[in-house]
Amino acid sequence: MAGILAGEPSRPGKGSGAVSDAGANWDPWGQTEPLQAVPWGDDELRVGDRVRLRPKGSADIMDLALSGKTAMVQAIEQDFDDQFQVAVVLDDDPGRDLGMLRQPGHRFFFRLDEVEPA
Repeated sequence: MAGILAGEPSRPGKGSGAVSDAGANWDPWGQTEPLQAVPWGDDELRVGDRVRLRPKGSADIMDLALSGKTAMVQAIEQDFDDQFQVAVVLDDDPGRDLGMLRQPGHRFFFRLDEVEPA
């Protein structure tokens, strides 16, 4: 423990059950290659495609407000559970340019099963 506090690397011995060096470089906040397309039904969804929003469950007021609106796919993200999320910018958002700049409040995320072709 003293080595860790002093900034020295810890070197567990063989058979200690420690994580291998292969996992030592894993960075959960690291940048990944941007996705341009993802399989979607019998076709694929691409960045730039127009979609209609169909949120499932109506869990909050935003689901009600955005249901049925059309939007453009601004990005496709893959989370740590290997699930795909679609970041969209609303067609009728007066701050649409801010959404294209990835600004909060102008981009909305949906699962693939919550968007349909527009």
